[in-house]
Amino acid sequence: MRKTQLAVLALALGVMSGCGSAGSGSGGTSSASPGQGTTPVKQTTPPKPSEGTSAQPPSKPPSQPVQQVPTTEELIALKLQKMSLDEKLGAMIIAGLDGTAPSAQARAMIEKQHIGGFIFYKGNVTTPAGVAAYTNQLKAWNKVNHSPLFISVDQEGGRVSRLPGLLKLPTGRSIGDTGDVSYAGTIGGVLGKASKLMGFNVDFAPVLDINSNPANPVIGDRSYGTTSKRVTQMGLAVMDGIQDAGVIPVVKHFPGHGDTSVDSHLELPVVNKSLAQLKAFEWVPFKATVQNGVDMVMVAHILFPRIDKNVPASLSKTIITDELRGQLGYKGVVITDDMTMGAISKNFGLAQAAVTTVKAGSDIVLLAHGYEDAATVLTALKQSVKKGDISEKRINESVKRILALKMKYKLSDARIPGNPDVSGVNATIKKAVAAH
Repeated sequence: MRKTQLAVLALALGVMSGCGSAGSGSGGTSSASPGQGTTPVKQTTPPKPSEGTSAQPPSKPPSQPVQQVPTTEELIALKLQKMSLDEKLGAMIIAGLDGTAPSAQARAMIEKQHIGGFIFYKGNVTTPAGVAAYTNQLKAWNKVNHSPLFISVDQEGGRVSRLPGLLKLPTGRSIGDTGDVSYAGTIGGVLGKASKLMGFNVDFAPVLDINSNPANPVIGDRSYGTTSKRVTQMGLAVMDGIQDAGVIPVVKHFPGHGDTSVDSHLELPVVNKSLAQLKAFEWVPFKATVQNGVDMVMVAHILFPRIDKNVPASLSKTIITDELRGQLGYKGVVITDDMTMGAISKNFGLAQAAVTTVKAGSDIVLLAHGYEDAATVLTALKQSVKKGDISEKRINESVKRILALKMKYKLSDARIPGNPDVSGVNATIKKAVAAH
């Protein structure tokens, strides 16, 4: 060992010998007194710098660069850059499925058509475990795409209840008749929790239509009431309950399906109301949910000739872009009602309607059926972009909204438990209904 190293070691040992320990006397010195063989350590001071020189401060380690966390907008822009036109168009479709188990066709819709989401109907569900297995397989196949799937369902309660294994849920009317907003919120929470347990992240509820026409064949007891105030109160509470469970609520059917006497599943309803009349009545619940941050709005297949005499609301730029986005200030995702319904298929044709609704401002085209209908829509949209009828900039606007919504809710293609336990949800339903 070199002399300098020995000197440093000796000095260190000398200093340590004068330090107190947990069991030493006070004052931080050894318990031995002077004259008992101890030698006080001579305190030294560092030498002063020579005249004409200055002390150099110790050098600092080089600073590490701060890692910047990308913003949501930056992440979306990066995803968008990586997406082909086919992938962007696929992201704008939520499609129906066949059967109660995943099929080769469903896989092709994900891997070849890049479909952005699916909707489950009554014919797709069996048991909670069966639904979980179905949704888990769809998510596993979706690993090839740039964002997780929307897995959606119509779960309103009453006669529109798709999820298996649940106790009977009250109708919108029976909830509204109680006047109890907390009850509505509890049922909304049930809708959200039950949906999430089975792998769903989108629920097409609540219904915000005001049941003002007793002859209405399609809304009826799905509505929370006959006044804008009652529907607004109950609708907001149900929306919040679904949202609090981590599921995306979809309010419907803008600008209002309550005063129709025709079922849009079969024919095209016509409502002869002015814009002022709609604003004063039908729009009230929708305006309230927009102001309270609703993330997805479904637009109805209803013709309002005094506002747009050529096309129904779901295809109307006046209603979607000028009124919903412009007048109401809505910035979220717009989805059509099912485009295979009679109101559209008998009057416009699927390909034409899909192009028209995207030009009008819709972000997602909803299709109740599967591969062939999706192929028709994708082909029509792609041809329109190639011809310059729809700009890719317009497509990007919709895809950005879709990606932002998926990120907001932290959607994931991760597996869910294979045997969902709905006993807790059923206990809540039983208790809530019994109290009313």
